[in-house]
Amino acid sequence: MKPVLALTRRAIAFEIAQYRSLFRWVSGRPDVPTGAVPFAYIGAISALLWVFVVVSAIELVALHLLIPWETIRLLADILSLWGLIWMFGFMAGFKVHPHLVTDAGLRIRTGSGHDIAVPWDAVEAVTLRERTLDKSRTLHVDRDEQGATLSVAVGSRTNVDVTLGRPLLVPLRTGPESVTAVRFYVDDARGLVGQVRQQRAKQS
Repeated sequence: MKPVLALTRRAIAFEIAQYRSLFRWVSGRPDVPTGAVPFAYIGAISALLWVFVVVSAIELVALHLLIPWETIRLLADILSLWGLIWMFGFMAGFKVHPHLVTDAGLRIRTGSGHDIAVPWDAVEAVTLRERTLDKSRTLHVDRDEQGATLSVAVGSRTNVDVTLGRPLLVPLRTGPESVTAVRFYVDDARGLVGQVRQQRAKQS
């Protein structure tokens, strides 16, 4: 029962986070602290997300028109409307939780799901490098003789490599993971790398 309960708790927490993100998006209040510089990362999947939204909206109308039984039609309307709102909430998570360059370091995010802090004293180098990944998961860890690399992908892509000067313990759902490099995707990769270099120059 413990795995089932843990999965249920995560699902409920994720659902609540979607609605919070949607509220932030609608009210124009992104989760960007004062002084932090935000960088979006939704570009790689924006078109796909809008396709899902449009399909959900069409499904809502189609089921309402096609189902002749009032009770079943009402239930279908409720479920379809929930699915449509959920899709907007999922999209909102990407919109209102951008990556951040702050005085303390980098914050690499995946919507409302993960917020990975990389302090400046752990960063050795930040470089541009386009990668297409075989794995479809958003987060995954690859290990070799150099250590463990965390990839935070969007649309199975990363384009920024962060080489760490010391191992960094990253909290993941599977447990803490010690990594020596982080790769992630951002829409304006050159802008982020330039901002990182400016920020690190201020720290030195």
